[in-house]
Amino acid sequence: MLDSLRNVFSISDLRTRVLFTLSILAVYRVGSVIPTPGVNTEALSILADQAAGTMFGLYNMFSGGNLAQVTIFALGIMPYISASIILQLLTVVWPYLERLSKEGELGRRKITQYTRYGTLLLCVVQAFAIAFWLESQTGIAGGLNLVYTPGWAFRLMVVLTLTTGTMLVMWLGEQITERGIGNGMSLIIFAGIVVNFPAGVLGLFDQLRTGQMGLFRALLLGLVMVLVIGAVVFIERGQRRITVQYAKRVVGRRQYGGSSTHIPLKVNTGGVIPVIFASSLLAFPATIASALPQGGIAQTLTNSLANGMPLYYLLYMGGIIFFAYFYTAIIFNPDDVAENMRKYGGFVPGIRPGKRTAEYIDTILTRITLVGAIYLALIAVLPDLMIVGFRVNAIPFVGDSLDAVTPRWITDGLGVTFYFGGTSLLIIVGVSMDTVQQIESQLIMRHYDGFMRKTRIRGRRG
Repeated sequence: MLDSLRNVFSISDLRTRVLFTLSILAVYRVGSVIPTPGVNTEALSILADQAAGTMFGLYNMFSGGNLAQVTIFALGIMPYISASIILQLLTVVWPYLERLSKEGELGRRKITQYTRYGTLLLCVVQAFAIAFWLESQTGIAGGLNLVYTPGWAFRLMVVLTLTTGTMLVMWLGEQITERGIGNGMSLIIFAGIVVNFPAGVLGLFDQLRTGQMGLFRALLLGLVMVLVIGAVVFIERGQRRITVQYAKRVVGRRQYGGSSTHIPLKVNTGGVIPVIFASSLLAFPATIASALPQGGIAQTLTNSLANGMPLYYLLYMGGIIFFAYFYTAIIFNPDDVAENMRKYGGFVPGIRPGKRTAEYIDTILTRITLVGAIYLALIAVLPDLMIVGFRVNAIPFVGDSLDAVTPRWITDGLGVTFYFGGTSLLIIVGVSMDTVQQIESQLIMRHYDGFMRKTRIRGRRG
């Protein structure tokens, strides 16, 4: 491990990329503590504790806690993610975007530009929604107002500040992708989640100190966390390789083809997107109910879909499995893969090219997607199981009965989320693996270049 770190900083270009990435993340964290003008942050922190299980909590997690404080980066990178997902969905149903996606680098640049326009539009809409929502919460947060001076001046200030902040975050992410190491957007989300880990660790030690959790239970909790992280790494790296053989072709006096390769099908093709879709869908009832008067059918339905209820877990896990298949079907088309193989003379041994190959790939993809979907569903409900089983920071939650045990400091859009599990764990492990893999690729590439350079020099001397 130490040798690998030494190699990273011994190569000037790679060292520059790593330091540039860390510098950009530092800039992002600085902007995360600058509040939006005109907002009462004290009242907002009280209201944030009451918004668990709503869309507010979901967006707050992906913004790294910026939304709960309404900083200049309050919207975070979520509008860009939403715009990217919308463009991916439109690519399937809009022939123009489908043609662009197949035009190579030029087409990808145009789609990226459309994604930026969509991000800007979503920022303006969401910023206006946040401004109106802040003005509407009068006296709710402990009798305090969230806005000092309501009006159009405040609304326009919020829209300008939050939109500019999100576009700056998007630009920072693109700079990391181009000039740094790893995927910039993913690393920004990663940084926003990891920055809250010290509070989680301190809370755990505080429970040990006060006797709320015994030493044996804490050690067992640590062992479970290690096992879960190992399982996540194992599944995320898991893939089913389909062997592809290319026939030999003779062109003039040269012979082409005859090689063998494989198509890697990941077990978790959709990544964390199915969890985001399912949690967003289930967060809508709580978000709508928060704006309606107490009581009535809407409140009853919301209570049935509250976190911890059997119907919530049933719909949540079912939604994850559905969206895992749905998103996989969007980003991976077996018919296109089979057609491309046929054009270049490739075939799966024992399978007829064309339609039969597409059906064969689709069958395998359907089976491994089921495994990946069940894995995502189990990881998503893991935080609740950990909280109930280990009673991690179990304190009464505002608005619940005294018998309820819902932790305040570990809430997000999924309702209650343990810091060491759920969506946060999937993002952290996935981004970490991707970044480490890119660093290893850079090291291997430079070692290979150095070896070839020495070989050429020795050949000249000989």
